[in-house]
Parts: sequence; structure tokens; C-alpha cells
Amino acid sequence: MTTDVLLERIVADPRVLAGKPVVRGTRISVELVIDLLARGYSKQQVLDQYEHLAMDDVHACLAYAREVLQSERVYPTEP
Repeated sequence: MTTDVLLERIVADPRVLAGKPVVRGTRISVELVIDLLARGYSKQQVLDQYEHLAMDDVHACLAYAREVLQSERVYPTEP
């Protein structure tokens, strides 16, 4: 599945979780999924915990995080 198709699974609606990006059709934030993965949960454990998510939803959260980080601008300063 392409990144563009995966990213269609992520939406931001000001009426849902104050506009945080969530998996389409849920109130599960990208932040929550990334946090669980960072804490050591496997993708399967995330799916077991949130049974209405699909593996493509987890991949979409990872793709979204990658896109945000790739667009981040860093301006180093002198020490």
C-alpha cells in the first residue's frame, strides 16, 4: 500500500480530540498508537488492544509520523 493511500486513513477534525490526527472512523489518535509502539508494544499487541483497528491503520500511523518528521525543519544554533 502506498504512503498516500495509508495517509488517507488519518484524519484531523476539530470536533474529534481537539483536532488531533486520528485513525479515520475512530477516536484513536496517531499519538496513542505511536506511544504504544514506542513503549514496546508490538503491532499485533496494539491490534489486540484495539480490535477495531487494522494493520493498515497502524502502518498509516507510522507513515503519518514519518511524514511529520520529514517535514520538520531544524535550525541548529551555535553553543
